[in-house]
Amino acid sequence: MKTKKIGLLLLAFLLMLVAAGCGSKNAQTTDAGKPSGESSSAADGTETKKLKDVKVVLDWTPNTNHTGLYVAKDQGYYEEEGLNVEIMQPGSGGADAMVASGKVPFGVSVQENVTQARTQGVPLVSIAAIIQHNTSGFAAPVDRNIKKPKDFEGKTYGGWGSPVEEAVISSIMDIDKGDVSKVKIVNMGEADYFTAVKRDIDFAWIFYGWTGIEAELRKQPLDMLYVKDFSDKLDYYTPVLVTNEKQIKEDPELVKAFMRATSKGYQYAIDHPEDAANILIKAVPELDKDLVMASQKWLSPKYKDDAARWGEQKEQVWKGYSDWMYEHKLLEKPLEVSGAYTNDFLP
Repeated sequence: MKTKKIGLLLLAFLLMLVAAGCGSKNAQTTDAGKPSGESSSAADGTETKKLKDVKVVLDWTPNTNHTGLYVAKDQGYYEEEGLNVEIMQPGSGGADAMVASGKVPFGVSVQENVTQARTQGVPLVSIAAIIQHNTSGFAAPVDRNIKKPKDFEGKTYGGWGSPVEEAVISSIMDIDKGDVSKVKIVNMGEADYFTAVKRDIDFAWIFYGWTGIEAELRKQPLDMLYVKDFSDKLDYYTPVLVTNEKQIKEDPELVKAFMRATSKGYQYAIDHPEDAANILIKAVPELDKDLVMASQKWLSPKYKDDAARWGEQKEQVWKGYSDWMYEHKLLEKPLEVSGAYTNDFLP
């Protein structure tokens, strides 16, 4: 559930992929080489409309952030829209690179990645907020006695090596009159949170809806400091569904169809958490069943929360976080907010 961040090298890679993708064919094809939306003749001579093959790439391994996608597939919502949707995990380049380059039309990302990408000329566009408010924050086992940001002093933080981490830690410590220079920041890579806190770190940045719930099931209580509690600007969208500008321009009807079905999938998960959890478990049987069920019950009300509809995005959220990033020198220039997101494809 860890969020992969776009660094300068990845942004350069994205730009190369986007340039390379401009010359690619527009039509998706089947294994037989036919455009995937083409009709075919059945043996009895009747015309049957072929479903359009569509891929959506996840940001990480499957989890309850993604449940609505699996529900939409399982319940036939995509098929009703004429779509045969494949849910796939990201390759080495990451979901953002795959979507930006046009390799796949849809993916799961976060507001931070879209913001960084767009200020570098990468044409990602957010088309829905999967969760309405930021459920991430800094978590520590209770025996580390981290109750407030100043308590980070003298402790070791395990992260993934993004400049945004120290900026967020510093900004919330400033509020509490703490000194970020007294925090040891190490890169824990792909290490499991529970292993890392037993080994060499005191706290890390997690999504409570997965790792926090897992801690509850393990009976390992955490002190959790949600970043949104320290600044409205840090209550950003994570995760989001993304596409690219070329997809919107060339086939907006596909985007509308995908979003109609996906919205129904997330609404189902809001209304029926246990049934939705079982659908995810059936689709990805290697997941821990107890964790999926507990996580889904916690997360389902948070998909829509106080928004008028699932997926709704607000200008002030995009502007607030991008302004914060620019103020902390995480962006080379301010974000042109209007092009970064759209609600136009929500039903």
